[in-house]
Amino acid sequence: MPAFPLLAVDIGNTSTVLGLADETLTLTHTWRVRTNRDMLPDDLALQLQGLFSLAGAAPPHAAVLSSVAPPVGQNLALALQRHFGIQPFEVSATNLPDVQVELDIPDAVGADRLCNLFGAEKYLRQHEYAVVVDFGTSTNFDVIGRGRRFIGGVLATGAQVSADALFARAAKLPRIALEAPKSAIGKNTTHALQSGLVYGYAEMVDGLLRRIRAELPGPAVAVATGGFARTVEGLCREIDHYDDTLTLRGLVELWASR
Repeated sequence: MPAFPLLAVDIGNTSTVLGLADETLTLTHTWRVRTNRDMLPDDLALQLQGLFSLAGAAPPHAAVLSSVAPPVGQNLALALQRHFGIQPFEVSATNLPDVQVELDIPDAVGADRLCNLFGAEKYLRQHEYAVVVDFGTSTNFDVIGRGRRFIGGVLATGAQVSADALFARAAKLPRIALEAPKSAIGKNTTHALQSGLVYGYAEMVDGLLRRIRAELPGPAVAVATGGFARTVEGLCREIDHYDDTLTLRGLVELWASR
């Protein structure tokens, strides 16, 4: 049975990113949907079929799956088995023998972070180290070394989570769009909140990247991905590249490298 199209699925706590790849390992279609923990296997199968039909895409013949939301990952795997006849490859540290995870407990590394390792490999052709800043529900800083080394990283609260916590604890503050204002000095409450939440977040990212680079024995390239990455594009001075499909492409390349 042919292996393509290949379905790659990255299930996060807030959103799920999906893509179809062809024989050249090129992503031909991508989608982003909300992660819904209440959806059952049949619900997820209907969602998949709807996405393929809307795009006029052929159904997949193989699948690779990364999940940090276990109920959804298990249900999606069942949906693929029952309705598409596919046994997906589910990413974990235990089934990637050529990856060196340099953590105290190697099995504890998230599947999405292993995908980022593979997605960052193209940036390691000119550099010994890379730092992937993945802006999701949490913001992960994944420190990667050449030779498929996962060295470690930083886990920080995501920008939207920080904003939601602030609004929940300060009832009089208005809920605002997380976008950069024209200046750092706010002239009204909305402007001041946007400055603190967006510029403040960008400075946190830059500061952590400087600290990470100072601890590494050689230069490191910094690559941003994830839903909030484009909001801080141009604001973070320490980020070298923005790559929207890094995790999804990493899933495809991880699957092909087995």
